Amino acid sequence: MLVFYVVFFFLILRFTISLFNFISNPKLPVSPRKYTDLVSVLIPARNEAGRIEVLLQSVMEQSYQNLEILILDDQSTDETLRVCNLYASQDKRIQVIRGKELPDGWLGKNFACHQLGQLAKGRYFVFIDADTKIEDGLFDNAVHRARRGKLVLLSLFATQIMETIGERIVVPLMHFILLNLLPLRLVRLSRNPSFSAASGQFMMFDGPMYQIYHWHAQVRDKVLDDMEIAKLIKNYQLPIETLLANGFIKCRMYSGYDEAVNGFSKNILAGFNMNVAGLICYLLLVMVGPIFIAYYLSVSLLMFAVTLILLSRIMISMMSGQNVFWNLILHPVQMVSLTLISVVSIVRHLTQKTTWKGRAIKS
Repeated sequence: MLVFYVVFFFLILRFTISLFNFISNPKLPVSPRKYTDLVSVLIPARNEAGRIEVLLQSVMEQSYQNLEILILDDQSTDETLRVCNLYASQDKRIQVIRGKELPDGWLGKNFACHQLGQLAKGRYFVFIDADTKIEDGLFDNAVHRARRGKLVLLSLFATQIMETIGERIVVPLMHFILLNLLPLRLVRLSRNPSFSAASGQFMMFDGPMYQIYHWHAQVRDKVLDDMEIAKLIKNYQLPIETLLANGFIKCRMYSGYDEAVNGFSKNILAGFNMNVAGLICYLLLVMVGPIFIAYYLSVSLLMFAVTLILLSRIMISMMSGQNVFWNLILHPVQMVSLTLISVVSIVRHLTQKTTWKGRAIKS
């Protein structure tokens, strides 16, 4: 019976967190006014020739004009540098920097962001991934939110674009885990570092504070630099907020199932603080829990559990701008994929064979 109580408590807890997130609606609101602060748009780019043009075009088309756009070519082996230089020749706000050789003890993206932070001059530093696209109004909305909350960091989880079944099986897991386990409003309201979250796809820092603390240098060897920075800032008892992008940032993270599994397996164990036992425990509760209920308990309790799971998926899908139908239909396959991703992540961690964009990652 102890197993029953643990399984049901965790199921109800996850549903309650999803419901809290749905009711509190943690999305980036629209700003009631325009701003003119200098915003440094900082883009680390490694082998992004096929993607970065969409981002650069969307940045150049923003009505927010007071921007400096710094692109760091992080030792790319494709046409990234040529593409970026072409856009720099069209817009004087764009500057392209050749990245330095990666020093010992650093991960690639962390060092690229650190170099950009050393060069930026804006009131706000916006680190944004090269595979994203932004909609007009983003910078006014973000600046307004940062000013209102006197935030050291505002981070946004992008609306994910999925074009293949393989992507629909894997990519929704990010929002599922986030909004099923973390009451997102508590990132700002609670001082407890346990309530921390951030997305490297969009991180807007208070510029002067960044230059004092050098956040990326402090997490130079961390795989989930975004999450680690969020915890670090909260440990300093400084204000931070994390929201859903509300459609103002969009991203197609991966182009198929294999690429998505490879990408998520790089991060999922780090999201559990490299705690293999913690990840396995989570999988058992999420995967084996419903099976246990179905096998040992009554039909009415099984239907109750299924109802909570389905309602959670509906709420999370609506919050994150994802297709409700697909997430409901593919939920069992998504859970199997979650297990696969976790196994791959654990094996790579134990064998120290994690790589990303041609570089080894020591977890």
